[in-house]
Amino acid sequence: QVQLVESGGGLVQPGGSLRLSCAASRSIFGINFMGWYRQAPGKERELVAGITSFGITNYADSVKGRFTISRDNAKNTLYLQMNSLKPEDTAVYYCKTRSQGSDNWGQGTQVTVSS
Repeated sequence: QVQLVESGGGLVQPGGSLRLSCAASRSIFGINFMGWYRQAPGKERELVAGITSFGITNYADSVKGRFTISRDNAKNTLYLQMNSLKPEDTAVYYCKTRSQGSDNWGQGTQVTVSS
């Protein structure tokens, strides 16, 4: 089992940027899937962006062109670069890994986009 710790959340104005990080407790080189999810109050948790071990990425339609997911295997870290942030991006953001049939979740980091 891998432990995940998100960081980088905070309060940002609309149009601003944040970069979220998810530090893993062990190598992520062989992890099949890593993704960022978010959950806003009263809403279901949704996939924001994912990346496979093959480097294939996918994004929710709402963030395409604004968010970029990447992984740095040398640093055992998953990133989410968020640009042109909107108030509707406000949520708790979680990272998740899936490998060998098991899901692992981080504790989440709050992102608030507000004037």
